[in-house]
Amino acid sequence: MSKNTIIVDYEAGNLRSVANMLAFLNIPFEITSDKDKILKAERIIFPGQGHFAQAMENLEKKGLIPVIKECVNNNIPFLGICVGLQILFEKSEEAPNTGGLGILKGEVKRFTKGKIPQIGWNKLSLTKTNTFLSEDYFYFVNSYYVEPSDRDIISAYYDYNGKFCASVQKSNLTAVQFHPEKSSNAGLQFFRNWYNL
Repeated sequence: MSKNTIIVDYEAGNLRSVANMLAFLNIPFEITSDKDKILKAERIIFPGQGHFAQAMENLEKKGLIPVIKECVNNNIPFLGICVGLQILFEKSEEAPNTGGLGILKGEVKRFTKGKIPQIGWNKLSLTKTNTFLSEDYFYFVNSYYVEPSDRDIISAYYDYNGKFCASVQKSNLTAVQFHPEKSSNAGLQFFRNWYNL
């Protein structure tokens, strides 16, 4: 049975690449910022690309901050990607004066070693929290990383001059630092697995 999947349009993020991936997999979806449609969704994808503060400002402008929180609280399966992971936390070094959604405890920090941003493929190292990720290579583009207060929600790590959080899982909430929509066959399998959770 097909599920009503919404890609949240908040004038940021990598909407088209995510949409192309879902279309390729014949997963029905709609791109929208309509509050009622988002609240009625059976699955929500929150893609991210860009600046932490800009993402939060756009969400506020569209009145979507309480909507996102309500969806997560209502146990709707929710997927955050890249900046869509970072804004789930309380704050970020990228925008010290802008608070995040605070759905997850912790903060976003800037890399201090290596080329910034890191761009390329990293292999995931899975934890016992993971329920659907494969120990595969995924595509990353990021200057910042999340540091959850509760390390038990981390479902995978990656190595970039140190060990960092690649993804989190908590109840209905899944969020990843990498870009599954740009990760070739591993990304296709990622979306299949997440959709069928």
